[in-house]
Amino acid sequence: MKKYDVTGIGNALVDIEFKVTDQFFTDNAVEKGLMTLVDEDRQNALMAVINTEQAKKQCGGSAGNTVIAISQFGGKSYYSCRVANDELGHFYMNDMKDAGVSHNLNEGNLADGITGKCLVMVTEDAERTMNTFLGITETYSTADVDEAAIKDSQYLYIEGYLITSENGKQAMKHAKKVAEENGVKVAMTFSDPAMVKYFKEPMTEVIGASVDLLFANEEEAMIFTGKDNLLEAREELKKVAKHFVITQGKNGAMIYDGDTFIDIEPYSTTAIDSNGAGDMFAGAFMYGITNGHSYASSGKLASMASSKIVSQFGPRLQWHEAKDILAKLNP
Repeated sequence: MKKYDVTGIGNALVDIEFKVTDQFFTDNAVEKGLMTLVDEDRQNALMAVINTEQAKKQCGGSAGNTVIAISQFGGKSYYSCRVANDELGHFYMNDMKDAGVSHNLNEGNLADGITGKCLVMVTEDAERTMNTFLGITETYSTADVDEAAIKDSQYLYIEGYLITSENGKQAMKHAKKVAEENGVKVAMTFSDPAMVKYFKEPMTEVIGASVDLLFANEEEAMIFTGKDNLLEAREELKKVAKHFVITQGKNGAMIYDGDTFIDIEPYSTTAIDSNGAGDMFAGAFMYGITNGHSYASSGKLASMASSKIVSQFGPRLQWHEAKDILAKLNP
């Protein structure tokens, strides 16, 4: 029996989430609805004009949010990441521990530098806009990949955001190779439309012949496949993924189980913040498939969990909320 259900690799970022108006974007030259990589000076300039006292701070990053979700539902997850020996680095390490996620961080291996931060700006229409300074996580490399944890997992989960640097791409390829050579299944998320739009070639290189499980939203699926409709895009995805999930926002999701397509209905909700919805969907789904649930049942769990996430502020459930969702799945 494997020690972990899922080992994730990705950018370790402290998420600083706050509400803004559309005027904020105009006043500060921020492009709405996208994840934009910025330098430290630009991020500091934005932080100077926000009310940080009202901002919500949590350890995160895309894969970080996903492995935390797995833990909250009762799964066993591990995170291989990189933070600095600074205040936010220690915050990240302790917050991950409190979330029940095992990790490769300890007091002796925190590097000199600055821990990455993601400013998550949420508007009244529930759309998220992110400005990210990667900091020390930009140097994440093959040396940070915990091979032992991967070998002792059912799944490796790879975050698409790592593709923006050459060392990150090599870490993705190395981790995938370790998994494949040891009979560990490989799951991957595209993470953001910008990743497949601007890094399609290296992303394709990482995917190689195929992955066992791919997560994408509608826009990412169509950009990556070069198709202008979802029916054609999903057929193309069969060439690179044995199984995949295409999330469709308020329209639910579509799952390919390797044989047939399964439509997952959405759950009625009032969206106030879309931050972390895709990460939560992936985490709940992966908890399901690694803990005896079918693809359909796992999709239902993921849809319930992500609908709950968008109805509140922040990318993480409360522990009791995760238990309540599981109880509804298995009344």
